[in-house]
Amino acid sequence: MLDPAILNFFDERKKAWLRKNIKISMGEEKIKEIEIKCEEEFSLEYWLPKAAKRAKQISISTHPCTFSHPSARKNKNGYVSSVIANATFKQDGFLKSGNVAVDRDALGNAAALDVYKFLTLDMEDGQNLLTHIQKETELARKLLNITSTSAEILTEGFLAMTENTSSSITSSKIKQVYFPVEDDYHQLSLLTNSGMVFQLKQRINVLRFSGEVKELREIKQKNEFSNIGFSEIYNLTTIGYGGTKPQNISVLNNQNGGKAHLLSSLPPSIEKRSVNFPKSNFFIESFRKRDYLDVFQALHKILKIDYNNINIREGRDYRIQELIDRIINKMWTIRAVSGMQYFEEYSQLKIHQKIWLCDDFKKERESSDIWLGKLIKEISNWIIRTYEKTMGKQAIKLGPEEQLIIHQIVTRNKEALR
Repeated sequence: MLDPAILNFFDERKKAWLRKNIKISMGEEKIKEIEIKCEEEFSLEYWLPKAAKRAKQISISTHPCTFSHPSARKNKNGYVSSVIANATFKQDGFLKSGNVAVDRDALGNAAALDVYKFLTLDMEDGQNLLTHIQKETELARKLLNITSTSAEILTEGFLAMTENTSSSITSSKIKQVYFPVEDDYHQLSLLTNSGMVFQLKQRINVLRFSGEVKELREIKQKNEFSNIGFSEIYNLTTIGYGGTKPQNISVLNNQNGGKAHLLSSLPPSIEKRSVNFPKSNFFIESFRKRDYLDVFQALHKILKIDYNNINIREGRDYRIQELIDRIINKMWTIRAVSGMQYFEEYSQLKIHQKIWLCDDFKKERESSDIWLGKLIKEISNWIIRTYEKTMGKQAIKLGPEEQLIIHQIVTRNKEALR
């Protein structure tokens, strides 16, 4: 008894052949004659010898050359060598031949594709028919035991599909790389692992069009809640192989209508930062001259007035407070990015600035005032030094009284700085 997969194979071909050859206008006698011819056409005695002769027209390959160019199959030197990569699985994290379970492909005469499909039928034990023929199993011996042709000739014919020639032939239509080896070069032909190409397409289609995903997508469109999520893949590109004749490229290509998907391989788009967490000093890297120049210029106009009254003093205090307000605003901006940009191993900030600016130190910021005292002193000194540096020779020398006032105004803002 033949394997059910083999029986189904011939049943499908018989039905297709009868649909093609039987016409409605035919009489019963003619139909009976055609049915008898169909049984003969697809009997093992007749079909197997013909299939064994045609098998050499198809070459099994894991990396078909026709994916590089449809006409790469043959040149003046003969047929391009069929490449079968027998790579083994390695848990090394690389996407490569052997690490992905994919179907082997085949290329050659499209008229012989039925032979390829026959030899790649999966038997009840999980192995395909070609493997059984290679191993000469009991199943293969029963199948090839016919009177019209010997089993040895049939086996040799079918195995021609997997044979590699002793000489390697490539094509100028395949991308070539001359790789330096010692004092010479080794020519490499860059080929496509078609099994991986269409395995990718299959997995993408499951992610995009499976029944479960369609249901979840409908739930989302209705704005309803679901505990289960689904994935979307954007920026896909569909590539076609073979145009209107995908069968001329390979078997897998024909089965997939000549279409495959390409994932986006563009480099990541890096968002330009408008704010950078300081590495060594907030007042040098984050609070820059453009942030405070106008305030110091306005303060200088007040300080150079040679008389003193309540309006002058209030104007002076207002400008100092304006500087502190701008520092506080910048502080919140820096804190907002600290979670993404602060890295302890690379930071050279003084500890009191780390506590002040980084949310990793939030608990310490709220439970201690030691850092705050150092910060208030640093801000006061920074205002005095920066005023003198900004205004240069025009700067008014600030005495102990003015320095004390600046320190008092900064101290009044200590809760806002926390």
